Amino acid sequence: MKKMLIVTVVCFMMGIQFLNVEEVTAAKKDEKLVIHIITTEFETETDDGKEIEVYRWDPGTVFVPKGQEVTLSFFGVKGKEHPFYIEGTDVKGNVKKGEETMINVRFDKTGIYRIVCTAHETIDQNGPMIGYIVVK
Repeated sequence: MKKMLIVTVVCFMMGIQFLNVEEVTAAKKDEKLVIHIITTEFETETDDGKEIEVYRWDPGTVFVPKGQEVTLSFFGVKGKEHPFYIEGTDVKGNVKKGEETMINVRFDKTGIYRIVCTAHETIDQNGPMIGYIVVK
């Protein structure tokens, strides 16, 4: 419960709202769980006419069961390419526009793992483009 509260506070601070959170699990432990994530972009214009944009993973937060093999299916919709890594793991990849990148991973420890796009890590780089994998 304490971890969920921390995640909720962190997500609230980042502008993410939880309306209905559904826990996703495969029907059987040996069935493969596939989670689909796309690249997206938000654009707007400031009052003085300056265009600003930010790239994001969508959904920005996913929940996976501890110890179960999961396939993360990334699809590039916006942006030419998004090289990324998942903190706390050896997982690295690259998502290109119009292509699917499949990553198989298993998390043996509960916690929050960040998916970080290295092309958009900071506001100056039209980011931060960071997603969250919550392992329960």
